[in-house]
Amino acid sequence: MDRFATAGQSESVRPEWVQALERIVRPVLESAAAGRLQEEMPLRGSDLRGKKDCTYLEALGRTVCGIAPWLELDLTKSSIDPAEAALQAEFRDLTRQAVHHAVRPGDPARMNFEKDHQPIVDAAFLAEGILRAPRELWDAFSEEEQGWICDAMEHTRTRKPYPSNWLLFSAMIEALLRHAGRFWDPMRIDYAFRQMEQWYLGDGVYSDGTRYAWDYYNSIVIHPMLVDLSRELAGASADWDAMIPQFIKRAARYASHLERMIMPDGTYPVIGRSSAYRFGVFHDLAQSALLEALPEDLSPAGVRCAMTAVLRRLMSGDGSAANGSATNGSTTNGSAANGIFDERGFLRIGIVGEQPGIGEPYISTGSLYMCTVFFLPLGLDPDRPFWSAPDEPFTQKKIWQGTDIPCDHAVH
Repeated sequence: MDRFATAGQSESVRPEWVQALERIVRPVLESAAAGRLQEEMPLRGSDLRGKKDCTYLEALGRTVCGIAPWLELDLTKSSIDPAEAALQAEFRDLTRQAVHHAVRPGDPARMNFEKDHQPIVDAAFLAEGILRAPRELWDAFSEEEQGWICDAMEHTRTRKPYPSNWLLFSAMIEALLRHAGRFWDPMRIDYAFRQMEQWYLGDGVYSDGTRYAWDYYNSIVIHPMLVDLSRELAGASADWDAMIPQFIKRAARYASHLERMIMPDGTYPVIGRSSAYRFGVFHDLAQSALLEALPEDLSPAGVRCAMTAVLRRLMSGDGSAANGSATNGSTTNGSAANGIFDERGFLRIGIVGEQPGIGEPYISTGSLYMCTVFFLPLGLDPDRPFWSAPDEPFTQKKIWQGTDIPCDHAVH
């Protein structure tokens, strides 16, 4: 019996989600907490030039971004599985140790924040994770450690972000520095907000720069960062406050698009760049569920069922898992999982199993941990409707089983 499937939770899929999250992130957290990630995480990718300078911060920053809401959740106030509470306590400690090594001056395991452009991205994901868990990932650090984190973030200011979603990375770094009481540059945030507004196309969709590309970057970066920046900066500027309601509304609309992408068997269209992030492409849907800000046409239970179908499909590798039992988490140990993970438990490039051809030249092992943002709803108390409400069919299941549903309409 799965150690997370304890009495009182036999009908819940939450233990299955926790087990999948643990399998994905434990190798990164244990290695990074011991100061050995650079020695233990293999380097894979189609173009490895310069990747050793950035892949480790990619792995840590993205992992922290994904698990932060769960680390922040106070499980002592809920009827939670004791095994999950114990794992959460362990991972809180590992995460703080990992960040300590990553930013401590002179540490052999210190990660690169100063060289090349990619660290701007993953410093921002680390910053976003800290802002998602301010009690556990900021207040719990000593004043000296907080200073190291800020110093590392400030090092990224020596390079310009590209004129794309990268503007949000610089903005997120400034938001953390503001949170920390350091000097912060409001212009970097204002420029990002105003440029994204110019790139808005309609119906919840932004162009990523001056040219539109059909991919999942509205979900991977744009909506989640705009929403988190909005939450962190509320009240800081009247101009920004006027933009925030639209950011929230558009993110909810895009979450509706994402839910409709999930087919009855848990598959979804693989479109555009960074497909190797696997179910990380559902970042905006996961965040909308976490913040209980789903659009009116989506129920929390229906979204849970849709996302669970995706989780099982990708972690098992065959369609049969999408409709399997949810009681013991066994679907996360199917054959494709052996292709997803290497012999040490680190992720391989691909979507279903190992598919290295899916990885663009900028993809390396650390990049793959963007998939952890799928697990943001674990930051919700298990008594909230996302976890506790009875199963409901999601949109594509309703349609393809012949259920009459309202038609979809654009949001203007």
